[in-house]
Amino acid sequence: MEYFQVSDNQSQISQTANPPNSSASSGQADEAGSSTKRVSVARPATIMGIATFLSRIAGLIREQAFAFFFGAGVWTDAFNVAFRIPNLLRDLFAEGAMSAAFVPTFNAVLKNEGKEQAFRLLRLVLTALLICVGLLTITGIIFAPELVSLLAPKFLENPEKFAATVLMTRIMFPFLLVIAWAAAVMGTLNSLSEFFVPAIAPVFLNLAMIAAGFSLCPLASKFGYPAVVGMAVGAMAGGFLQLVVQFPALRRTGFRFGLTFDRRDPGLRSIMKLIVPGTIGLAATQINVAISTILSTTQGDGAVSWLSYAFRLMQLPLGIFGVAVAQATLPVISRQAASQDHSGMRSTLAESLKLTGFINIAATAALVALAEPIIRLLFEHGRFTPADTAATVLALRAYAVGLFFFSAIKVLGPAFYALKDARTPLLASVLSVAVNIFLNLALIRPFGYWGLAFGSSIAAGVNAGVLWWKIGKKLGSFSDYRVATSLGKILLAAVLSALSMHTLFPTLHLYASSHFSGRWAGAASDISGMIGAPLLGLPILFLAASILGIPEARRARDMIARRFGKTEGKNEKR
Repeated sequence: MEYFQVSDNQSQISQTANPPNSSASSGQADEAGSSTKRVSVARPATIMGIATFLSRIAGLIREQAFAFFFGAGVWTDAFNVAFRIPNLLRDLFAEGAMSAAFVPTFNAVLKNEGKEQAFRLLRLVLTALLICVGLLTITGIIFAPELVSLLAPKFLENPEKFAATVLMTRIMFPFLLVIAWAAAVMGTLNSLSEFFVPAIAPVFLNLAMIAAGFSLCPLASKFGYPAVVGMAVGAMAGGFLQLVVQFPALRRTGFRFGLTFDRRDPGLRSIMKLIVPGTIGLAATQINVAISTILSTTQGDGAVSWLSYAFRLMQLPLGIFGVAVAQATLPVISRQAASQDHSGMRSTLAESLKLTGFINIAATAALVALAEPIIRLLFEHGRFTPADTAATVLALRAYAVGLFFFSAIKVLGPAFYALKDARTPLLASVLSVAVNIFLNLALIRPFGYWGLAFGSSIAAGVNAGVLWWKIGKKLGSFSDYRVATSLGKILLAAVLSALSMHTLFPTLHLYASSHFSGRWAGAASDISGMIGAPLLGLPILFLAASILGIPEARRARDMIARRFGKTEGKNEKR
């Protein structure tokens, strides 16, 4: 598929040559009622990727600070469970189903009725969120002990640990309401082609928690609370900042705040009709993580934290690229769905899947090959021990297997809501949760805590597979885009790259060890290997991609080049 971009201030357009089956291409063009021109997600994904990259780096520093201060033990387990409760509801509702239901509806109103009516819909949604999520937040604060007992029943055996978890849950529960508003604002800004500000907003959450480690945690200790409680206060303050920093950009679009409610409004009714099944439909990943959290509390102190560190590290490439591609795809397919452009939706989804596939499959291979030095270099400081490193490595490799599946769900799931179909993601999610429960119960006995991570990865694969099969039924065959063939080639190139890195790293590490001594010898050796191994692995990856004919390698390279300000004119048009 040949590809080129034409860029101006208003839009980015991609064109494709006709797929191999010309008659099919003609039919697709007729169906769309237009030429094969379509909006590209590569450029907005790059813009969002820049901001998300900064956010994830800040998040990585936050995790390093957390590991340094608290390691992986009683108090980190308590914080992770406490944060998991509002965070789970956020991912299920605020940033999951609500965004997937709101963005297509907002775009349809924007296209058909104009900006003022679209802004009225946003005010209606913000008011509804204040009422519904506010009540949910109050309920969560009141029943925090019961929620902690449900999610971490083993904590009841340690009253001090249980009490700290309940307290932090209550402190962080309003995070749900704040992030629900932030998600609605983010969806609005993305729909109006403002990508950078909402993508960089999470940086402030991470910065607030880093600052809390140095300021609020010692303060909490002075007042007789566990120091980790300061991190809970920092997380709540950071969530508020994540919302507030988006307000200036929203005002520049012409939006003015105001609370209004009309339950008969067709746009609001459409959102509410999608949001309940949508919450379940997009819930599989987070429900599976929650199930893993419950079971991991039975594996002794540290298991919850090992899984949490591994999952967040796995989310680094997912957040930088996978989520960026998915968020850039959603407004595009929403507009195409509103125009009944099924041909355009097929093309956009195929492009997005192959692009996120190249990046995330390559990232999976790198994480599996270099998991131990990555974790040792990033976290093995302060209270984080070598034993914690070894335990986290197993969890990271198990989660990394599902990295592409997690990103594919984020691309494919919202496509169904754009088509006003909440039933299919619901069924895929229910099946995925059932598979995850079965696998977790089967794998925890022979493998322990890391079997839970592996089960979640396989369940994500089931979810993604069902969504892919059903979207083909709705939009027509994707055979002309050869997605499976492309992913197979990408996997081969990634494996060759990973093997080269896995083979080279010990040699480089040993060589560096013989030239360094003293306190920083281990870190210097790891850094040498971490620099040298990718310097071989990346050229092998792109060479294999060139030999195998993988155009997504060029698109991924261009995304990275634009991120570092190296866009060349030749990339603008091919």
